[in-house]
Amino acid sequence: MTSRLAVLRASVEHLRHVIDDVEAFDPVTAAYPTEWTIADTMSHIGSGATIMKKNLENAVAGREGDPSFNQSVWDEWNAKSPTDQVNDALVADESLLQALEAQGDAERSAFHFSMGPFNLDFEGFVGLRLNEQALHTWDVEVAFDPTATLSDEVAGTIIDNLQLIIRFAGKARGEVKEMSVRTTKPTRDFMLVFADDAISLGDSAHSGSVDLELPAEAFVRLVYGRLDAQHTPAGIKGLHLGNLRQSFPGI
Repeated sequence: MTSRLAVLRASVEHLRHVIDDVEAFDPVTAAYPTEWTIADTMSHIGSGATIMKKNLENAVAGREGDPSFNQSVWDEWNAKSPTDQVNDALVADESLLQALEAQGDAERSAFHFSMGPFNLDFEGFVGLRLNEQALHTWDVEVAFDPTATLSDEVAGTIIDNLQLIIRFAGKARGEVKEMSVRTTKPTRDFMLVFADDAISLGDSAHSGSVDLELPAEAFVRLVYGRLDAQHTPAGIKGLHLGNLRQSFPGI
């Protein structure tokens, strides 16, 4: 299986290609969601990279972070021009990736980072960045190509680590039920469990028909609130997307 770091490398390169392959574009063109511009989204990618690089450095050094650092980064990026937000985000994205790649085996084994509900080892930290970077890359790419999807590599890496994200992103609506889900590319069987106050996801082998069958990349985008009707692949089996979109409004 391809490592998360290798998939992140491919996603970082893909974002650069997305930006470089468009000869001319207005950075204040709407991205996804439409209230965000391309520059807004790239600023989020860039500021997130800057913050995560500092978190990486702090974790490796075993020191506490400065509580004011994140806000100072957001202020700095918010003050940039739209063009600089786009260009500087590519630099920051690559800089974080190189810092992750530079960590040796000892640093990776000893690595630990906590943030809110997340308690992460090195692979988990890389995965957290991959999820954010890849989904926001799609937010930008779809502005240029309405048929854009997540790559099979990205989807295959994220799909096996969705349990924590679903607990964090899912919005319980007071219903109690179970829904069988099957994904393709890669093939996975899950059970979505809706409780009064939480939504969870577990592996569950299914035989025969399921409640919802869809490509893995579409399921990932559903969980992240990016599977509206205009960006849903044709032929998805299951009649539950309307309710599911309400349960996963996006993060």
